[in-house]
Formats: sequence, C-alpha cells, structure tokens
Amino acid sequence: MNYLTLNSGKRMPQLGFGVYQINDARECEDAVLTAIHAGYRLIDTAAAYQNEEAVGRAIKRSGVAREVLFITTKVWVQDMGYTQTLEAIDRSLERLGLDYLDLYLIHQPYSDIFGSWRAMEEKYESQILRSIGVSNFSPDRLTDLTVFSHVTPAVNQVEINPFYQQDANVAFMQQNGIQPQSWASFAEGRNDLFRTPSLLHIGEKYGKSVAQVVLRWLIQRNVVVIPKSVNPARMAQNIDVFDFELNASEVGLIEALDTGTSCFHSHTDPERIKNIAGIRFDI
Repeated sequence: MNYLTLNSGKRMPQLGFGVYQINDARECEDAVLTAIHAGYRLIDTAAAYQNEEAVGRAIKRSGVAREVLFITTKVWVQDMGYTQTLEAIDRSLERLGLDYLDLYLIHQPYSDIFGSWRAMEEKYESQILRSIGVSNFSPDRLTDLTVFSHVTPAVNQVEINPFYQQDANVAFMQQNGIQPQSWASFAEGRNDLFRTPSLLHIGEKYGKSVAQVVLRWLIQRNVVVIPKSVNPARMAQNIDVFDFELNASEVGLIEALDTGTSCFHSHTDPERIKNIAGIRFDI
C-alpha cells in the first residue's frame, strides 16, 4: 500500500474503500469487513450515506487495530454551522463507535462553511479530528476558505475520472499542499467506461482490468482513490494495482479521453444548490 503524508502530518493510504450507495446495513457491514480483511485500511463514509453504524460494526468485528485504520466521514448541509457541526461530529463518532476520526470533511461547498470549519478546527486542535478537509470545492472556494481560516484543508474530495480529469484543479491542490481525492473514479460506468478500447488495450498489456488501469492512472497522479464494490473478487482486484506502472504513451491515451465536463452535475449550478438545500437525512 502507498501512503501519502497530509499537511496535518498524518499518513493517509492512497487507496481505500468507499461505501456510497451501499444502503443495506448488513450488506455494508459485510462489505467493509471483507474490504478490511482484503487489506484496505482507508474506509470512506459520510453521515448522508446513512451507513456509519454498519461501518462501525465492521471495524469492531474486523479485529484490526484502530491505529492502523484511516476512517473518513463527512458533515451534510443540514448540519452546517458551528454548533450544528460540533453536534454532527459527536453523532458520527457515536454511530461509528470511535473516539476519533482520521479525516472529517465538509461534504458540499454550501451554507455556513466558515461556521462548520471553526467547529472542525476546534476538534482538530483537540485531536478528536486528526485531519480536516472538504469535498466538491473548486479552487476559488478552497482559496476563500484557506485565506480566511487558521487551518488549510488537508484533503479535497472531488470527481476525478478519465472523462473528467480536472487537471487544473488537481494541480492547484497539489501546489497548495491540499491532497486531491477522487470520487466516482470509474464515472459509475458512464460513457461505457469499462468497454473503452484504449483502456481495454492497456489492460490487456498488463493483464489488468479497466478498473485497475484507471486506479493505477490516478495513483500515478498522486490522487487518493476510494473504489466501491460489494463483490469480494472485485475488491481484491481493485487493491491489486501496485505491481505495474503506466508509461507516458499509455498515460497520454487516457488523457485523450478527457471531456472537461462532469459525468454527473455542476456544483455551481444554482438549481442544484437549491435542490441540495432541501435534501435532509435522519442523521
């Protein structure tokens, strides 16, 4: 496993396991347990995923020492603001059955991000949160938060995949000591990702799947990845990406797939922001 050192001084596994859309509690618990036993040490969840309790049960069942695990969760927009975020952190810790979190993120770049960040800075200073960061922030929003706060975000989790490579955003983060992390690394299979000829061609050369080629490409960009699967064989396959390296020509083939457009939605779309404001969870 590769590790990257965050600006907090903490080491983060470069490849982890995501649990977005694993909605069934038992399925989620079993998947996380399988992932941990397969060698995953980074587990990424969120209050809005409504599966923190299942993740916590899997962590407890795994028998793996807490200090070797890296657990991430996130605050949803309904809990933005200083007091609300303090309470949200405590609820997430309770659901996960943990005394501290390795990384805590603002899930969406909306509402009272500064109030939430002050709460997160406070918990960071007390080491309840070992690192703090954001998700879905553009460079301007990152800069706004950074220059008017005490602590620079350690991580920014954004959509990065072959069809939406975000070169400028990734470069900005890396130049400013903020670790880029990819969600939707496989674009959820959109644009027929898994049957893309250039990716299949590269995979055939190394005896790897398209998924493994994509993960390797992201890893070589020094991006943290969190692929999700409930299939044990695919879990094992996704973590088996450290025994080959893409050459410049192969990287160029992947770079040629970039459309410059999100496979999902724009975080600056006013209608999306209005929609997000109305999404509430029992958390």
